[in-house]
Amino acid sequence: MNYHNATPDEVFKKLTTQKNGLAHEEARKRLEEYGANELEGKSGKSIGRLILNQFLDVMILILLAAAVVSVLVGEATDAIVILVIVVLNAIIGFVQEYRAEKAIEALRSMSAPEALVRRDGTEKKVEAIDLVPGDVVLLEAGNLVPADLRLYEAASLKIEEAALTGESEAVTKKTEAIADEDPPLGDRFNMAYKGTLVKDGRAEGIVVATGMKTEMGRIAQMLDESDSETPLQKRLATFGKQLSLGVVVICALLYGVGLLRGEDPLRMLLTAISLAVAAIPEALPAVVTIALALGAKRMVKQNALIRQLPAVETLGSVTYVCSDKTGTITQNQMTVQEFWQPEEVALPEATELTKEQLLLLCMALNHDVKKDEEGTYLGDPTEIALVEYVRQQESYQEDWATQYPRADEVPFDSTRKRMTTIHEFGDRYLVITKGASEAMDDVSVQEAGPILNRAEQLAHQGMRVISYSYKILDSLPKDHNPDTAESDLDFVGMVAMIDPPREAVQDAIAECFDAGITPVMITGDHPATAKAIATRVGILRKESDKVITGKELANLSPEQFEQEVESIKVYARVSPEQKLNIVTALQKRHQFVAMTGDGVNDAPALKKANIGIAMGITGTDVTKEASHMILLDDNFATILKAVREGRRIYDNIRKFIKYTLTSNAGEIWTIFLAPVLGLPIPLLPIHILWVNLVTDGLPGLALAAEPVEKNTMKRPPHNPRAGIFDRALTVHIGWVGVLIGVICLGTQYLAMELDNPKWRTMVFTVLSLSQLGHALAIRSGTVSLFRQGLGSNWQLTLAVAFTIALQLAVIYVPFLQDLFHTKALAWQEMGICLAVSSIIFWAVEIEKWIKRSRAVI
Repeated sequence: MNYHNATPDEVFKKLTTQKNGLAHEEARKRLEEYGANELEGKSGKSIGRLILNQFLDVMILILLAAAVVSVLVGEATDAIVILVIVVLNAIIGFVQEYRAEKAIEALRSMSAPEALVRRDGTEKKVEAIDLVPGDVVLLEAGNLVPADLRLYEAASLKIEEAALTGESEAVTKKTEAIADEDPPLGDRFNMAYKGTLVKDGRAEGIVVATGMKTEMGRIAQMLDESDSETPLQKRLATFGKQLSLGVVVICALLYGVGLLRGEDPLRMLLTAISLAVAAIPEALPAVVTIALALGAKRMVKQNALIRQLPAVETLGSVTYVCSDKTGTITQNQMTVQEFWQPEEVALPEATELTKEQLLLLCMALNHDVKKDEEGTYLGDPTEIALVEYVRQQESYQEDWATQYPRADEVPFDSTRKRMTTIHEFGDRYLVITKGASEAMDDVSVQEAGPILNRAEQLAHQGMRVISYSYKILDSLPKDHNPDTAESDLDFVGMVAMIDPPREAVQDAIAECFDAGITPVMITGDHPATAKAIATRVGILRKESDKVITGKELANLSPEQFEQEVESIKVYARVSPEQKLNIVTALQKRHQFVAMTGDGVNDAPALKKANIGIAMGITGTDVTKEASHMILLDDNFATILKAVREGRRIYDNIRKFIKYTLTSNAGEIWTIFLAPVLGLPIPLLPIHILWVNLVTDGLPGLALAAEPVEKNTMKRPPHNPRAGIFDRALTVHIGWVGVLIGVICLGTQYLAMELDNPKWRTMVFTVLSLSQLGHALAIRSGTVSLFRQGLGSNWQLTLAVAFTIALQLAVIYVPFLQDLFHTKALAWQEMGICLAVSSIIFWAVEIEKWIKRSRAVI
């Protein structure tokens, strides 16, 4: 059936449904029949594919080839140990990738959109994935259309269909059947398609297609969406390739020098290959994915839902947080404080309404508040507060909604700052307009001065003022032009409301300043209201902090605004479109901007911002789709929690990189310098692979669990242009890597000078224990381990203890001694190894002590 050709009644009949919607049991049955309303995106990697990937790395393949060669030349024991280590490495790699896949999959499921439907005659929100053909869906401005709908009711409805048709202009929708049997998608004016955006107005429609049966689903069948890497992953992948080339060159030189010294060619080949495998940090990008995904899961517990993994990485770089006032800085629990009317109010002819009742009638009729099946109000918090206030008044009448049914409406628009509804009023029509007081000035016939003065007085007390005007028409306007309905109105009165700040917001704003982050408040409220709230919560702190209105902002050139933007802390009466200008100006000043938003017009600013933050409670679907992060509780303080977690994750990734690359550098110096200094190769291939698998692996991963450092929110944000490999990190990797090499070779030289046959086991032990001491020391860049305590990261403590136990087993268990070519060390020899390897730990602790001393000076 071509639904666009059918009348609404024919569609209701075809799909066996009605305006009251499907019964809950019927919806459940249809969900089983039609399946979930989702597009079949790129599926995750299968378990088999994840396992296979572990053996497709070039270095692993070379290692497997070396194991085969070992068997052929009679070195079966070496081959077995190499294969065991390769399998263990594959298991660890598989577990890491599997956890990352599951974590990312969980994040995707958490960000599923919702739809407002009518079932059993009651309106309720359901997950869009559960929609079925025959469901009745209610749309309003800011919604993503959740399925393909045949519209049967539409009021000033405009839908942006660029995602489907490529046309940038929003399409005005109607409900009449279309005679043309097969018009282009863009001309099907009575249809709303999945994935398109409701720009203005409201509507009701019948679901006619879900999932892959939708028009968007047909397009999805032709696409193969690929996953994108985070900027950090890309930088690490590039670094890994560059490092690989350098390591290959070093290994080739090592092999050549070894042959010149008369070393066994096969043993030198295995040593060179093992060193290459150990030195190249091929797992870094995967580990970064795990750290980001698990960090994002932790953020959900703090009411911050990460939609795009790069946001976790970039949160630590935020320098400006531009936040909406209502619901984010304030509680979004409006309460009416004052009910004001002028002495004289023009009343409609032939009516018994008092002037107080007329204002209450306007408040009772001009809103889009609905009740769900539990009797809870749904809608804008300001409108809910107005409705609750009206229904508590003695002169309110329950039958007003049925006595004066809505005939038409002009939805709220952020540019007009007004909303108008038209109601049957006997044989005539009652037009009610509400909006900001100054927005009513242009459309009311009364003298504006006294009204605006009173509104100004209330605004200075931190209140939000809503004004109402009305007029009577003989006939319903034929067009939907706002100028027709919103003209020559009589002022009725105003209502002053207050939305108090959230309890934790003042502390969160103070923490912003401590962390080098500048908070900025953006609101559609009166500038006096905005200034009062901003001063109360601590955003306005200095005389030089400025408050600017949208009108003043419009009069500034881009160049003038760019010069002023860093001194402006409050934006009042700005349009959502001007948010984009704010983001652009700050970014031109090299600021890293987080921007919040909830309305459909906020989407461009959120997309432009470095971190776009959508409201989880009041935010529209469009805004959520454009965002990097969603505040599940709409709370400003949650942004700071997310920033803190972002900084922690970034710090821990740096610690992992510092540990891994320092360990690799130590191994390279140890192996490479030995033949240069005239010493035999100190480690066997099996030793190198063991250190890479056990010593590098478990403690390195445990560093990702390091708790947030106490000074994290007391230091400035990380500069994203600096890159992760800054001077301090590079210098640390350099000198600690060299020191590991020096103490290992020193141990080898002294043991050989004393004719100790266990010298190779001692070098092997010193190298392993040095790296473990390094892992413990780098938990903080400045704070001593003795101050942190071993219990503050029990994962790392257990990993180090377990690794030491494994190392001792390799040295003292007879069966493992044969496999790893080790010899049991006497307690004196083990004591020497412990003392020598601890040099790394103490050296890093001294480095931290020097940093602390310089900070005090």
